Amino acid sequence: MESTFDDWDFAVLITILVISAMIGLYYRYTGGKQKTIKEYLMADQSMTTLPVAVSLMASFMSSISLLGVSSESYQFGTMFCVINLSYIISTPIAAYLFLPVFYRMRSMSVYEYLERRFGHSTRLAASISYSVQMILYMGIVLYAPALALEAVTGISKATAILVIGIICTFYSTIGGLKAVLITDVFQSLLMFCGIYSVIVVAAIKAGGLSPIWQVAVERNRFEFADFSLDPTVRHTWWSLLIGGMVTYLSLYGVNQVQVQRLLSVRDLESAQAALWWVLPILCILSFSTLFTGLAILYYYRNCDPLLEGRIQSRDQLMPLFAVDTMGEYPGLCGLFVSGIFSASLSTVSSAVSSLSTVTLEDYIKPLYKHFKNKPLLDANSTLPSKIMACIYGLVCIGMAFTADSMGGVLQASLTIFGIVGGPLLALFTLGLCTTRANQRGVLLGLLLGLIFSFQMGFGGPKPPEKTLDFKDDGCSNKNGTLVAAALTQMLNYNTTVILESSSRIEQTAVEYNWFYRLSYLWLSVIGFLITTIVGYASSFLLEKFKLADNKQIYLDNKQIDVELFIPPLARRLREQNESNAEELTKLESI
Repeated sequence: MESTFDDWDFAVLITILVISAMIGLYYRYTGGKQKTIKEYLMADQSMTTLPVAVSLMASFMSSISLLGVSSESYQFGTMFCVINLSYIISTPIAAYLFLPVFYRMRSMSVYEYLERRFGHSTRLAASISYSVQMILYMGIVLYAPALALEAVTGISKATAILVIGIICTFYSTIGGLKAVLITDVFQSLLMFCGIYSVIVVAAIKAGGLSPIWQVAVERNRFEFADFSLDPTVRHTWWSLLIGGMVTYLSLYGVNQVQVQRLLSVRDLESAQAALWWVLPILCILSFSTLFTGLAILYYYRNCDPLLEGRIQSRDQLMPLFAVDTMGEYPGLCGLFVSGIFSASLSTVSSAVSSLSTVTLEDYIKPLYKHFKNKPLLDANSTLPSKIMACIYGLVCIGMAFTADSMGGVLQASLTIFGIVGGPLLALFTLGLCTTRANQRGVLLGLLLGLIFSFQMGFGGPKPPEKTLDFKDDGCSNKNGTLVAAALTQMLNYNTTVILESSSRIEQTAVEYNWFYRLSYLWLSVIGFLITTIVGYASSFLLEKFKLADNKQIYLDNKQIDVELFIPPLARRLREQNESNAEELTKLESI
């Protein structure tokens, strides 16, 4: 494919990358110059609501959204938009149940809560699980824009991964959380510019939005009413609502990346307001990106690029569309690619910052105290954090080179979050919402939840997803279409290729285990349920047979530490404490 990425486009892209790097330099040499650990990892707890809200959105809805959600509506239709309802349901749960507990603690690592609630072993197990999750996710996030740049400019994925990874590691390491938050705001604007540039150009080519709607209706892309109870159906109301809720709460309720941002504002009310501001921004982004897939469908309505052999994966559709349509507008294609780059920069920088925080708080400080018999002072903590941020940036670059074996970027990212996020959410839920759960019980639940989740996610062959119909009768290279598509299917193990040409390749029927045919959205739910049920039941049995105790929740023998629990339960426990205190006073007076 001949590149139409000209000098103007390169100028725009380079300018955007330089600005991102300069923001890191600015915060390195202004204010407190990131010398204190509080400023470096918590932005001095001085941030305002709006930048934090935008950063919360950008941290996980990045290039995955721009490429994956667009490809989703192009291939499977609009059913995915139902997941926005799960965001609406989950936001008050995260804001008014989970967040107040973490905000009262004001600790840099969210996993410090687990140590106070259960013990050090639980904190360590959870933080290790989180680290594995984020390292895998960072690989996907870096890989996505590399795909885009390769499709648009012909630059290899390896070069793109290195460029994005190095710049991101640079400003995250030297600028700290403030630089990450401010670059998130700048990069989020570019994300929306990239999305709306696709919609506007498509509308110009189509002569308005009506033809785009018409083609989407004719090709059965509008789907909002799949209420099937079959868990093997990829997207239904139930999988999107329930799976979406578990995924959302695992990200915005108990995830280190998001909690660290929420704790950077001045007070709890501002943090809760930031969570509410995320909701409309997130929904606008979701619906807009879904519509880009329909817009791209209109443009390629008579010749699907994958069937034609022009791309290797439908995750490359958006950048291909930019090549085909934006060349006549100087710099516009560069702006689009900058949006994809910026989206990945924001997410990777967030992950690098949070991983360095977890490493410092959960690994380095405990080890230092163990060997030195004294705590690591905050004055000496900034340098280790910066070193770890740099190391994690390099690890992220390494993971990106393995990401092409994980399938489509949207499903791969949600699968990773589901596998680890569900059990981790269950772990926090057991601690926040029950007084019976104990360390041995929840660790057993976490172990079984992770084993089942990993087995479902990566344990066996999965059937290719059946896409909706595509056409190739308008392709100029129709003779090579069939061969190219067949080669693409061989090279891309998880990419679904349905050939609608007159010479159809007959696929051999393969029987897949029902266990591996479950929708990827149920992974997080099953992991959550297994961890919750096993964790609670085993805690009960272990306590009953005196093999475990729950002394962690007590300040003394009778007074429960109410700050460890969600506000409704904390109020009830506080009343119980007061009642116990009154009875003790009466007994003492007798």
